[in-house]
Amino acid sequence: MNITEALDWRYSTKEFDPTKKISDEDFQTIKDLLRKSPSSTNLQPWHFVIASTEEGKNRVAKATEGFYQFNKAKVVNASHVVVFCTKIDADPKHMAKVLEKEDQDGRFATTEHKDGMNNGRNMFANIHRYDLKDMTHWLEKQVYLNMGSLLLGAGLMEIDAVPMEGVDAKALDEEFNLREKGFTAFAVVSLGYRADSDFNAKLPKSRLAEEEIITEI
Repeated sequence: MNITEALDWRYSTKEFDPTKKISDEDFQTIKDLLRKSPSSTNLQPWHFVIASTEEGKNRVAKATEGFYQFNKAKVVNASHVVVFCTKIDADPKHMAKVLEKEDQDGRFATTEHKDGMNNGRNMFANIHRYDLKDMTHWLEKQVYLNMGSLLLGAGLMEIDAVPMEGVDAKALDEEFNLREKGFTAFAVVSLGYRADSDFNAKLPKSRLAEEEIITEI
């Protein structure tokens, strides 16, 4: 399946087949997609809670109680569920951890290169912290890049997925002690395989025409 075919094949799955599970090999690829996603200045401001057991999925499903009850089945019947969490702040400890990992991986030929990366990353972080005052939103945007990579990658693997903002993020923060760790949840992606009865699988894909959304110059 090429990329265009995957884009046509995938859709937001409304009903998962609870008897079908993602293989260990494919699950490792899913984790690779999450870990290797791009982010601004390679900041990687994310953490993922992944549930595959019944107990784990029920813990995530606590975020679908009450108003968000309509999403519960998409959590408990999926094969795997990913809670997307973003850093609350680009704190110095995280910045130093990323920088040292880059150094260990051989990204800096000289100390000057390492210092330049550190200064540039901090410059952008401070723009969002002090000038634009949108640090949390900026970090969240990086995690959305990650979600897009996951959805496309899963489609290429013929694994169904549905991204859901319709969850109680505060409930997830409390269930997994995320705020104490410097993170906050904002969305969930369920992964697995579509049920034969999923109505959305039978509907035609609808997108705005190419000439409406693309200007070639």
